[in-house]
Amino acid sequence: MKRMLLALLIPFSAHAKLNVVATTPELAAIAQEIGGDRAEILSLAKPTEDPHFVTPKPSFIVKLNRADALVEGGAELEAGWLTPLLDGARNPKLKRVPIAPAVKLLEAPTSLDRSKGDVHSMGNPHFMTDPLNGRLAAEQIAAAFRALAPRDAGAFAANLAKFNQRLDTKLADWQKRLAPHAGTRLAAYHNTWPYFAQRFGLKIDLFLEPKPGIPPSPGHLAEVIATMKGGTVRVIIVEPYQNHRAAETVATQTGARVVDMAQYPSGNDYVAFIGQLVEKVGGALEGKP
Repeated sequence: MKRMLLALLIPFSAHAKLNVVATTPELAAIAQEIGGDRAEILSLAKPTEDPHFVTPKPSFIVKLNRADALVEGGAELEAGWLTPLLDGARNPKLKRVPIAPAVKLLEAPTSLDRSKGDVHSMGNPHFMTDPLNGRLAAEQIAAAFRALAPRDAGAFAANLAKFNQRLDTKLADWQKRLAPHAGTRLAAYHNTWPYFAQRFGLKIDLFLEPKPGIPPSPGHLAEVIATMKGGTVRVIIVEPYQNHRAAETVATQTGARVVDMAQYPSGNDYVAFIGQLVEKVGGALEGKP
């Protein structure tokens, strides 16, 4: 009887899926593409949520306690809410997969001065809007999955190759799409987009926030409006959780267009998500509805 039960259990355990938690939706999307049907993926942050201030729910502690791996940005973006979750989860077997060590971070401060706003010591943590950083993330995730589930290494490698091939093909199209707008200046509510701007030759350095994480003041918005009137800034990027009223006020007085852009996908297709960002920016700069 015991031998029969063992025979029944072995096939199940040999094909058990990896249980993976990701801090943010774009990391979850890439993890799902690499894991395929051999992994169950959960994102802690919602696509429309401010990643700096995710509510640490008790259910997240349970998920982390049972997880095999945690895919995280690793550049302090999640630190404020992730640390207490990990402390509560008490999962010594959890494999942490930070992406930041593989990325060349931009805007690393030479010294920390909190009077300058919400500045991250390692550099700007919003690096996943550059598709080549998405590729680096996929490679880190695939390596971690292979270590955790060697039996499925071939499937993870095949999924990674498929992801990279699709990303490389689309990157050429995206660069061609935005090439006519190289050097164009845009405004944004928060400094979320330096990696996207660098990859596609744009300039996104005018912000509605006077300092990172500090709400817009009337005086600062007046300065932004004056700058926009004196130049050719025609687009203001705003994310779902940010103050649209402030952006609309600036747009009304400058003739600029407010473009709603989330830094995270709503589904499990990272490549399609980057394509949507490219098309939104390109269409806005061309005055398309």
